[in-house]
Amino acid sequence: MLASLSFSYVSVNAYAGEVPMQGDDPTGNQDNPQKSPVEPPYVWQEGYSFTFDESCLGCTLRLVDDSDTVVYTTVITSDTVVLPSTFSGNYELQVIRGIWCFYGFIEL
Repeated sequence: MLASLSFSYVSVNAYAGEVPMQGDDPTGNQDNPQKSPVEPPYVWQEGYSFTFDESCLGCTLRLVDDSDTVVYTTVITSDTVVLPSTFSGNYELQVIRGIWCFYGFIEL
């Protein structure tokens, strides 16, 4: 006996993986160099959900589009932030920690 199944197709961004982050001192302050390199934060993306390491708590999260416009900003208050599903395309994800701006590129 065969069962009849119906399927509906939903387009979902199923990307999951680590977001490689780089760091930049936006002040360009070369008078006070760090004694050791600043460690970029760990960021994991799963669709629109992002998991951050403990060093990101209290940091500002910004989403920047391809025309360098900040389209979303929030303060990271827990280890997970879910971005609105209204965003679609390629973005720069920025984590601002003190004078440091860490950034990585994502697709939503």
